[in-house]
Amino acid sequence: MKLKVASALLSVFSYIGLSAQNIQNNPGSNHGNKFEQLGTILPTPNMYRTASGAPGQGYWQNKADYEISAYLDENKRNLRGSETVTYYNNSPDDLDYIWLQLDENQQSNTKNAGYDFSSTLPNSTTDQRLRTTELPEKDNGYGVNLEKVTDISGNPLKYTVNKTMMRIDLPKILKKGEKFSFKVDWNYNIPNRIKMGGRGGYENFPEDGNDLYTITQWYPRMCVYSDFHGWQNHQFTGRGEFALAFGNFKVTINVPADHIVGGTGECKNYDQVLSSDQLSRYRKAQSASEPIEIVTLDEAKKAEKNHSKQRKTWVFEAKDVRDFAWTSSRKFVWDGMQVTIPENNNKVMAMSFYPKEAYGLYRKFSTKAVAHTIKTYSEFTVPYPYPVAQSVEAANGMEYPMICFNFGRTEQDGTYSEGTKNGMIGVIIHEVGHNFFPMIVNSDERQWSWMDEGLNTFTEYLTEEKWDNKFPSKRGPAWTIVDYMKLPKDQLEPIMTNSENIIHFGPNAYSKPATGLNILRETIMGRELFDKAFKTYAKRWAFKHPEPADFFRTMEDASGEDLDWFWRGWFYGTDPVDISIDKVTIATPDMDTAPTSSQYKYKVEKPLLNDFDDLSKIRNREDKNITFYVEQNKDLQDFYYRYDRGQEKVDNNKEYSSKSDNSTTALDKKDKEKFRNITAYQIDFVNKGGLVMPIILEFTFEDGSKLYDKSSAQIWRQNEQKVSKTYYFDKKLQSIQLDPMRETADIDTSNNYWSNDGTNSQLSKFQLFKQKQEEASARGSSNGKVNPMQAAGKINN
Repeated sequence: MKLKVASALLSVFSYIGLSAQNIQNNPGSNHGNKFEQLGTILPTPNMYRTASGAPGQGYWQNKADYEISAYLDENKRNLRGSETVTYYNNSPDDLDYIWLQLDENQQSNTKNAGYDFSSTLPNSTTDQRLRTTELPEKDNGYGVNLEKVTDISGNPLKYTVNKTMMRIDLPKILKKGEKFSFKVDWNYNIPNRIKMGGRGGYENFPEDGNDLYTITQWYPRMCVYSDFHGWQNHQFTGRGEFALAFGNFKVTINVPADHIVGGTGECKNYDQVLSSDQLSRYRKAQSASEPIEIVTLDEAKKAEKNHSKQRKTWVFEAKDVRDFAWTSSRKFVWDGMQVTIPENNNKVMAMSFYPKEAYGLYRKFSTKAVAHTIKTYSEFTVPYPYPVAQSVEAANGMEYPMICFNFGRTEQDGTYSEGTKNGMIGVIIHEVGHNFFPMIVNSDERQWSWMDEGLNTFTEYLTEEKWDNKFPSKRGPAWTIVDYMKLPKDQLEPIMTNSENIIHFGPNAYSKPATGLNILRETIMGRELFDKAFKTYAKRWAFKHPEPADFFRTMEDASGEDLDWFWRGWFYGTDPVDISIDKVTIATPDMDTAPTSSQYKYKVEKPLLNDFDDLSKIRNREDKNITFYVEQNKDLQDFYYRYDRGQEKVDNNKEYSSKSDNSTTALDKKDKEKFRNITAYQIDFVNKGGLVMPIILEFTFEDGSKLYDKSSAQIWRQNEQKVSKTYYFDKKLQSIQLDPMRETADIDTSNNYWSNDGTNSQLSKFQLFKQKQEEASARGSSNGKVNPMQAAGKINN
């Protein structure tokens, strides 16, 4: 979901954030923390989810099929529905009750989840907002009205409604491999989405007296029952989105005869609901490479003026989807074209529905953006599997299988700003992209918003970049997250935080995870390695229910990269990146000093006995059943056996002299000329922010040439606070720039630069000699000192 008004709302409605989880292994030290494995922070692998991040041999998931009939009462703005649900228990567990979601109850002031917000006196308000506080509050008339809940034979079922959730008690235990069918009849008053907010409802156009309906979260929907959570029946508060089971849908929708309907899946009766001209255009669009108007602008304008009293029923079917949404209005222009997905040769109908107010933008861009999105996402994830992909202009942003709702309207004269155009293209790409995350790779949005919003925003960024190289993407590039990561710690929370507890929801759930993945792709792993691992994750978990550990483990398993340090810092922590160039030490070689050797005095070693006669040795001596090996084998009793026992006498007070040779010689004239222009630069870095990252440097020399170098983040592994890197160049440096392309989200670039003006550098010399070519001593051989055996004159045992 992409909320157009998120920034405004967040300034008014805010949550208290969670502090970052303390996951340090060695908190009192400057190492042993950031590069340790996540270990028990991640759930233990099992037969359902493996340590590699793939589904296990015992992986299972339950399924729910729906047959639904809906009736839209435009005069009363009421929706009536009747559904038959068949629920399949593929789990190893016995179920004696099931849970369904009644999301529309969130619009009720008496049935909602009851998650209150702090409130204060306003500086100003409007007459519409100002009303006397009612205690207790009176029912505002919204929310689900359950008419009947029965089994397939019509026998009443016991059920309990808890706010936005409904529990149905089963008449008998539902065992593994069994299915249960039941019926629910319900209705609700459709809210004014523009005034009340929310994802579904109606928008009224007073100038022509028509409504545009977006019908979403509109039917009682099965909750997910999983191996990692059991029933996901956390309340719907309006923010954390949905956890849903896959299934097949057959849906009939009865609306006024002059309405145009778009919905999840394929419409099975266009020949009954479209005019002959419209049907002909639709069939032509099925093989068109450019969008064709199926319902024209003129037809839409005429329909606005005549409210039909007749009705039509549209029939839709969808397979292997987790949800169903639809839209209805007489205002719609409708265009479409065919798109072929190269990876699976799937022929897809890309379509758009929009009122005349959006015609100047949507006619030109919308369907083309749909086509571009499903083709690009297919390249980076899995091939788009569905027959339809649709974009609906509805002044918002929200996603469902095969259909999404977006914004983008022109001014009354048909003009539009560049910001409106780019915002519209971005939101279409984002919402269509949600077909992949979470509609296909079906994560639990109620718990982990970042697993759909963050992964989708990242892939949206890749898709925007392939739409137009100059596209002004707001989320994805590392530099765009800096302002958020600069915030005080009490305004931040880890990405790994429940949806309801996040203060700055957009940056946390969308931008930061998307930026992190882009840093992984461009800076840490490289495109080829990252893309293969990311595609592996999508393939492994397509049409399944992944958890965060499945993503983390798959990215490492498929790439061969240990990324625990990155997940630990970027996803579990709140530290920012702030690496500074602290000091640069410049040194030139001193080649005129001759190497020297030194003399030193020493005494021969005393017996190498332990300082303390420990308990085990004492007891072993006292144990008459123990015979020591060297006592049984006299030939093992050498000089040192006797020396340790005082049987060999050595003067341990006598001093010996030894000469230390450093194995170097002075440089000759040719070598001096070779190294005359060498300058060494020791660069000291300080990790001020706390989050480790690669050190990326751009060197500019006095002659104008440049060189680049990158040290991996592992350079910090033995000291997470300070590191140094030394370079030897045969020409002088003019400047050093840290992170020149701003690819690590460094929050303070003022300390990322050094220039050779002497302000933050030191000058020194280092001695340079020529290395002697000598054979190295074998491990354990003499180091030139006299040993006790030599001092005693004992060459042999």
